[in-house]
Amino acid sequence: MSFNAEKIATEVLGQLAQADITAVATCMTRLRISVADKGLVSIDALKKIEGVLGIVDASDQIQIIIGPGKVNQVYDALMPLLAKMPKFDKNSANTAKSATNSVDALSIKEKLKQKNATPFKLFLKKLANIFIPMIPAFIGCGLILGIVNIIIKSTSPEMFGGVTFDKTTLGAIFKMIGSGITFGLALFVGLNASKEFGGTPILGGVLAAVLNMPELNNITVFGEHAIPGRGGVIAVLLVAILAAYLERYLRKIIPSSLDLFVTPTLVLLISGFAAIFVLQPIGGFLSDAITNGCKLAVEHGGILTGFILSAAFLPLVMTGLHQGLIPIHAELIQTTGVTVLLPILAMAGAGQVGAALAVWFKTDNEKLKHIIKSSIVVGFLGVGEPLIYGVTLPLFKPFLAACIGGGIGGAFVAAFKLGATGIGISGIPLALLIQNGIMLYLVGILLAYAGGFIATLLIGFDDSIIE
Repeated sequence: MSFNAEKIATEVLGQLAQADITAVATCMTRLRISVADKGLVSIDALKKIEGVLGIVDASDQIQIIIGPGKVNQVYDALMPLLAKMPKFDKNSANTAKSATNSVDALSIKEKLKQKNATPFKLFLKKLANIFIPMIPAFIGCGLILGIVNIIIKSTSPEMFGGVTFDKTTLGAIFKMIGSGITFGLALFVGLNASKEFGGTPILGGVLAAVLNMPELNNITVFGEHAIPGRGGVIAVLLVAILAAYLERYLRKIIPSSLDLFVTPTLVLLISGFAAIFVLQPIGGFLSDAITNGCKLAVEHGGILTGFILSAAFLPLVMTGLHQGLIPIHAELIQTTGVTVLLPILAMAGAGQVGAALAVWFKTDNEKLKHIIKSSIVVGFLGVGEPLIYGVTLPLFKPFLAACIGGGIGGAFVAAFKLGATGIGISGIPLALLIQNGIMLYLVGILLAYAGGFIATLLIGFDDSIIE
């Protein structure tokens, strides 16, 4: 079965047209389509489209999993078709009939949407939206630092005039570029956080700059000198969110003729003082707690902590709570230079690959084999969504086996306290970001593959679920 982007786009549009498509976006593996009336959408019919690897019925979207690269082809084929469609008329007879037949389904879906749209999950989603635009920079900078790390370890100082590679002009440039994301992280977070919470981005960026100014050393807060950059991204998040809410409030009460002059001035003054005397100390406390807590958990929890964290990560992804880990990774990288959590959590995806390979080895279901064949390569590269939603989660038992395999790999990685210099990638490519043991990380990957594979064979599965 060959991949046909135009055919997939046509069939997807055929299934979603009557539901009134309001927005289309893509991520690494998914088409994210918002519709006005989800009650008119048949999830089962979407799943049966050849080339679709799985469906996530999110609270505010229909997410169609197609795979890296391929999803962009489908998007490019879909948008011209969508542009030619007249806006769906909800007052038409056909729509009225369909809407009448789907009242109960719509009611159920709306209840589920309200149930999932908890304030905590919505907050985590906003946090994720702040950091997701930075992931390409984390990947690029992390890989550059990884290259520097590999060159330093594989060469001798004599090759560079008696100094290590990072001390040469070329090495210094590499290192500066690789450190760019951490150097500017506070500003990026301030800009994105302010925008995400409804404020003016540049005001959030200015307040982030204030928290990192050297002049803070001259200010005494509660009897101690303020420390530039203390609290890292946590402090910046706090002040940017405060500023956004304050700005929105002030715009409601300040006359429009004075808004341009008065609002930004008051936002900067009030938020700036609050940041220096209240939010930065709080952010510093929280940052220290997160950093020290993660280090202690890995250092003293050892293999048990590694197993639990990795085994629990896939269920965490199912609930959406994994989004809250992104700022933690960023904070760890900014304060310690590496994130010790990412190499552990990456093992969950490797367990997924092992489980999928076991299903491929044992099943006679041709559709299942095709899904695995289409998804396994990106699975090795750390993109696990096609395998999760197309294979292991629908079969369920392999999903449990994947958690076990991931736990085994996580236990091994945690035992050696491996750290990654960047985020945004996983699987085999993450080895390039490992600062202190690339080969050990790859051994962990192999153990997770083997664990997921063997656990799936032992637990078994019913492949008749996927038709």
